[in-house]
Amino acid sequence: MAATLTESEKAQLEQTIDMFEVITQSQPQDYQSLEILKEAYIKLNREKDMINTSKRIASAYVQLGQLSSAILEYESILQKYPDDPDVQQALSDIENQATNLSGPAPMMEVAESKGSGTSFITKASVGGVAQELEDGKAMMRKIFVDGKLINAGDFDMYWNTPSDKEPSHAIEPFIQIIADKGLVSIEQSLKIITERARLAYMPLEKFDVDMELARSFPKGTCRRWCVVPIDRMSKTVIVATTNPFNKQAAAELEKATNYRLLWYISPPADLVKVLKRVFR
Repeated sequence: MAATLTESEKAQLEQTIDMFEVITQSQPQDYQSLEILKEAYIKLNREKDMINTSKRIASAYVQLGQLSSAILEYESILQKYPDDPDVQQALSDIENQATNLSGPAPMMEVAESKGSGTSFITKASVGGVAQELEDGKAMMRKIFVDGKLINAGDFDMYWNTPSDKEPSHAIEPFIQIIADKGLVSIEQSLKIITERARLAYMPLEKFDVDMELARSFPKGTCRRWCVVPIDRMSKTVIVATTNPFNKQAAAELEKATNYRLLWYISPPADLVKVLKRVFR
């Protein structure tokens, strides 16, 4: 398969591998990122790396309590390497674990919510006039006000709900605004949002964004909510955001594609810079 790729496509895949190896090393249970990594190795015909990644995916499923998914992943390896001792031992361990399991495995609920590819972001109706915009405000209030990072007055003052009019530039995210006001640093906001959403962190400064892909999504949506579709792997579009609880943004992007959306947390400055380049 690698022989059919252009040099540019190969370079993009290598960059994807570098990025997602870093993400999965720090978050070994992030099987969605591991799936993207596996796909990149397949496209480059790096079978050994692909098999190793497949084992990591199966191991992540085991740790998350999704034993049936782990078994399927391991069995896909056995189709090519039926005598693989690591896989045989892993399947034996799973069988013993399933036999001794008396209740639901810890993290099962987390795994199921993350497996949708959208984490806390779910589809929302975009037809007609909404009574209340589901832009993540309620969850962000819980994080920043209930978490005693800022007071309610400051939250209401600096939370910005954009109008329906198409903006001429990217709207600065809430966490950038409160950082500029000296209330909560970008680093602290990103850390707590990443932990709360259980999503991976992805800086974009060195990532070669797929401009053509990004421009295939509505400019108004991307600018209004400061979200950027940055790459596509198989049937998944990778989207960067600072607010993974924004159901409205998710609904608008989902309406524009048949692909599954997979969300990552990125610094607001990175997002604004990329949006300026994408929509000049």
